[in-house]
Amino acid sequence: MQRHDHEGSSTPSALIAATADSLPAQADALARARAFAEPLLANAVLDTGENILAHADAVAAILASIGGSQAMQAASYLVYACEHLNKPHEVIAKAFGDSFADLALETTKLVRLQRMARIAQNAASRSAQAAPMAQTAAAQTESVRKMLLAFSRDLRVVMLRLASRLQTLRHFAASKLPLPAGLAAESLQVFAPLANRLGIWEVKWEIEDLSFRFMEPDTYRQVAQWLDQKRAQREAAVETVRQNLERDLRSQGLDAQVQGRPKHIYSIVKKMRGKSLGFEQVFDIRALRVIVPTVDDCYAALSWVHSQFVPLTEEFDDYIAKPKGNGYQSLHTVVRDAKGQPIEVQIRTQAMHQHSEHGVAAHWAYKEAGAKGYAGVSASGAYDAKIAVLRQLLAWERELSSGTAGRPLAESASGDKAPAFDDRIYVLTPEAAIVELPQGATPVDFAYSVHTTLGHRCRGARVDGALVPLHTPLKNGQTVEITTAKEGGPSRDWLNPELGFLVSPRARAKVRAWFNALAMGDTVAKGREAVEKLLQREGKTALKLDDLAAQLGFHTADDLFEVVGKDEFSLRNIEILLRPPEPVAVDDDFVALKKPRQAGVSGKGGVLVVGVDSLLTQLAKCCKPAPPDAISGFVTRGKGVSIHRADCSNLRNMVSRSGERVIEVQWGGGGTDSKDGNVYPVDVAIEAIDRQGLLRDISEVFTKEKMNVIGVQTQSVRGIAWMTFTVEVADAGRLGRVLRSVGDLAGVRAARRR
Repeated sequence: MQRHDHEGSSTPSALIAATADSLPAQADALARARAFAEPLLANAVLDTGENILAHADAVAAILASIGGSQAMQAASYLVYACEHLNKPHEVIAKAFGDSFADLALETTKLVRLQRMARIAQNAASRSAQAAPMAQTAAAQTESVRKMLLAFSRDLRVVMLRLASRLQTLRHFAASKLPLPAGLAAESLQVFAPLANRLGIWEVKWEIEDLSFRFMEPDTYRQVAQWLDQKRAQREAAVETVRQNLERDLRSQGLDAQVQGRPKHIYSIVKKMRGKSLGFEQVFDIRALRVIVPTVDDCYAALSWVHSQFVPLTEEFDDYIAKPKGNGYQSLHTVVRDAKGQPIEVQIRTQAMHQHSEHGVAAHWAYKEAGAKGYAGVSASGAYDAKIAVLRQLLAWERELSSGTAGRPLAESASGDKAPAFDDRIYVLTPEAAIVELPQGATPVDFAYSVHTTLGHRCRGARVDGALVPLHTPLKNGQTVEITTAKEGGPSRDWLNPELGFLVSPRARAKVRAWFNALAMGDTVAKGREAVEKLLQREGKTALKLDDLAAQLGFHTADDLFEVVGKDEFSLRNIEILLRPPEPVAVDDDFVALKKPRQAGVSGKGGVLVVGVDSLLTQLAKCCKPAPPDAISGFVTRGKGVSIHRADCSNLRNMVSRSGERVIEVQWGGGGTDSKDGNVYPVDVAIEAIDRQGLLRDISEVFTKEKMNVIGVQTQSVRGIAWMTFTVEVADAGRLGRVLRSVGDLAGVRAARRR
C-alpha cells in the first residue's frame, strides 16, 4: 500500500497563538524591539556570515507569514540582542518585561548548545573513520535531547528556532555560498521532522527542499527540470479536473470545495527512491484535495470519485479510521482520469483540514472533533493544549532517536535504519514539564528526578490518571503524578535491585545518602555524648563545643563528634588539650648520641662548650638539635649542659626564668658539616591524604637517602594522615632535599622538620 505525505498551504495560527499566549501584548512591541536591537545588530554578523539585523528582520517576516503575533515577531529581535548585552535579562526585562527576557535567554542558550553540538558532530564525523554513522547519530541524539528539554520549558522557542533555521537556509540559497558542514543534514533530519510533528507544513516543505538542494544539488536540478518541462500543460489539465469534480460533487448534494495541491521536490525524490519508481510513476505530482462538512460526506465523496474514475485500489489509505501518529486524518486515493493519467485525491472535513494545517493545535482549537479530539487525544483547555504539543515533541524525539524520521534518502531506499539510541524516555509532570529519565525508570525514579524531598516522601503514583505500583516501568510521553506522605523517608526495599523500584543511579545515590545521613546522625549523637561526659569529668562544661573542635583542627563540632563516634579519634587527645603540661625545664630530658664505631670523635659528644673543657653535654629531646643548627646551652643541676636549638620554645621559657644559666656552645668542627661520625635523631612531621601504601612510599624515600628511621607515629582523622618520623642524620642540612622528595609523593600535603 503506497503512503503519501499530507499536504497543506495555510498557516498554523492556532499553534502560534497557543505558544504566544504568555507573551504580554504591548503597544508597538515590534517597532520598539527593532529600534532597541538595531544599534546592537546593525554591524554584527552571525557565524554564517549573514548580517544579524537582516536575519532578525527575515525571522520576524517568517513568523508573520505563518500567523505569528507582533509579540512573537518582536521576540526575534530580542533573541539576537542578548549576546550583545552585559546583563541581557536585566536590560530586556526592564524594557519589555520578564516574559520577553526569559524567552530571549532560553532561545540564546539553545542556539549555543546547537552550535556546540554541530561542531562536535562535525569533528566526530571527520575523526571517526570506523563508524562515522554511529558517531553522527549519537551527537545528533544528544542535540535533540537538549532541544527537547528547552522546548518543554518554553514552547515559543520552537517557533523562533524553526523560523531562524529556515532563514539561514534561504540566506545560503540566495547568496549561493557553500552551506557549513552538517547544517543541511541537521535541518533535514531534525528541524523538518519537528515542523512535520507540529503541523507547520509550509516551514517543513521549504526546509526539506532547501536542505536537499544543498545535499544533492544535481538530483535537485534534475527533478526541478522534470517538473518545469510540462508544468503549464499539467496545471491546465489539473485545473480542468478540479472544476469538473467540484461541480459534479455539488450536483450530488455535497457542499464540497476542491483545491489543487502542490508537490515538493524532496517529497517526489523520497517517494521515487523509497518505492523504486520512475518520475512518471509518481502519482501525486497531479493532486487534488476535497473538503466537505462531515465524515459521512467524506465517504460519500470517495464513493462518487471511485464511480467516476478508475481507482488504484492498492493506493488507498483510510487515515480517518486509523489516524496517523500526530492526529492527521484524511482519505487518500489514487485514480486515473479519462486519459489514463494518475491523480491523487485527498478527502477530508473542514475540521480535519484545519488539523492538517495547524498540527497539534487543532486538538484544542476545534470542538467539533468531540470530547476525545483527534487520534484519541483529549484537549479541553490550555493545559491539555500544552500536553498535546509536548506529546508530539516527544514523538518527534523518539522518531529521531530510533532513526525512523528524516533519514537520508539513501537509507530510505535501502530500508536500513540508523542506530537506535533508546536509553532515555521523557515523561510529563502534572504541570506539563518534561522530565528526562533512563529507559525502564519507575515513578520513584521520576519523583527523585523532580526533587529529592518528593522522592523521599513518595508513597504512591498515578500514570495518566490511573493508580500504578511504584515499581511500574514508565513509557515515553506518560503524565506522572506522585502521592506523598507529610513526613518520613524512603524504604530500604527501594535499594533492592530484584524488586525493581529504582533504575536511575542518581536516584539510588539519593536513597543511599538518606540512610547514610540517618546512620551518621546516630554516630554524631554517640560522639557528642562521649565528648560531653569527658567535659563533665574535667569540669569544663562551660567550654563551647565549636571552639573545642576548632582547637583540635575540625571545622565544626559535628565533625569532631563523627570521628569520636566512629572511634577514629581518641578522647585522650581532648584530655591533653584540656590539661597541657606546664612549661618546665626539661633538665633530665636528654637523648644520648650514638657513637660511631671508629675512634676520633671531636669534642665531648660532638659539642664544644666555649671556654670550658671536658664538660658533660647532652642533646635535649624537646627540639632534637643536629648540625648545622644554631644551638645554645643551658646549665642543668647535676647533669651537665643541655643543648637546645636556638629557636626552641622550652629554651625560651627556661631563659626567661634563669637567664644566667645560658652558656655558649658550638658544634665540633665549627658546625659547617659533621665529620665527627656522630648521628643525631630529628623529628619530621608529614601531613598527607591517607591511602594504601603511603607509609611504605615515605619509608622508601628515607631508605634511598640512607637515613635510618628509628621511630614512627601515625594517626588518621577523616581521611588525613598525620605522621611523625624520627630519623637519624649526620647533617640536618641534607634534610631539606629529603623533605622535598617526600613532598613530591602522591597525596602528601606537607613535610617539615618539627
